[in-house]
Amino acid sequence: MNDRRLRLFGIPILSLIITLLTASEHRAWTAPLFFIDWGISLYFTAFLWIGNRALWDWLLRRFPHVDETSRRLWSLAGWSVVFTSVATVLLRIPLNWMLPKHFDLHFNSQLSATFFNLFPTLAVQTLYETIYFFRQWEQNVRRAEQLQSAGVQSQLEALQSQLDPHFLFNTLNTLSALIEPSNKPAQEFVEQLADVYRYVLLTRDKSTVPLAEELAFVDTYLALQKVRFRDNLRVTTTVAPAALAARVAPLSVQLLVENALKHNVASRQFPLELRLSADGTGTYFTVENTLRPRTAGLAPGTGMGLANVRHRYELLQAPQPVTISTDDGWFRVQLPLLAE
Repeated sequence: MNDRRLRLFGIPILSLIITLLTASEHRAWTAPLFFIDWGISLYFTAFLWIGNRALWDWLLRRFPHVDETSRRLWSLAGWSVVFTSVATVLLRIPLNWMLPKHFDLHFNSQLSATFFNLFPTLAVQTLYETIYFFRQWEQNVRRAEQLQSAGVQSQLEALQSQLDPHFLFNTLNTLSALIEPSNKPAQEFVEQLADVYRYVLLTRDKSTVPLAEELAFVDTYLALQKVRFRDNLRVTTTVAPAALAARVAPLSVQLLVENALKHNVASRQFPLELRLSADGTGTYFTVENTLRPRTAGLAPGTGMGLANVRHRYELLQAPQPVTISTDDGWFRVQLPLLAE
């Protein structure tokens, strides 16, 4: 947190306020006496402000998550009292050498000074917590807006030029009813296509879905593609049962599968191998495919799809970034698995 300006102006102002609040202790307050008092107040305020600010920053890095807020605040309260008490005693020692009448080291005097210094400490810590809270709130609002925008973009890419997915979905159901009952392959194909659009419609307002649901959708999508590619497409899925409850961004796995089919050769001579995997650690879901880029027939990829996936996981505050790698003739993308 960059608070240089806050410290630059806050420390002198707070010390001045403390000086003015304690003015009643003096019967005759001359200009030299005022600046001496302000200097002493500035001395205490600067050390206590900077020290408590460092303590707040340390605890924020130690307990950064939302569910740790209560623990962080209680720790902050306890450590602030300890630090302010110790710092008050230590800061009064040099003053005792210079002004022993005003800064004696008796227990009652030290206790009174410590109790007094806890009030500005509370004010400073409250100020930092308030600023942090509003910044987090602002970031969350901005992140939600960006995530919604990224989700809309993903839906548009998935639906492509379809203006009304409800219309297409209902039309597919009507088409399925018109196909002869004896033509089971055509019936199954239309039903699977309808399932694809049903999933798109159901997830359009969701930021994450269980991996099990996404994989069920990808299986349906691949079943449609196998009608076209047949044995030229070979898919291997190895997912640990423990990983199925983790969550992913909707349509993110499907987009990676679609990219593999769109940009690589899939022929009898060079079948496209596609591997979908996740181990039991619940860290990453991996999509990898043999890398044989098409030389003709399709325009080169723009990278917008992968950029969109990366951006969505950043907005979802994934524990790890989306990683992309190429080695030994394989193209590999790892999606971080999100908590339930």
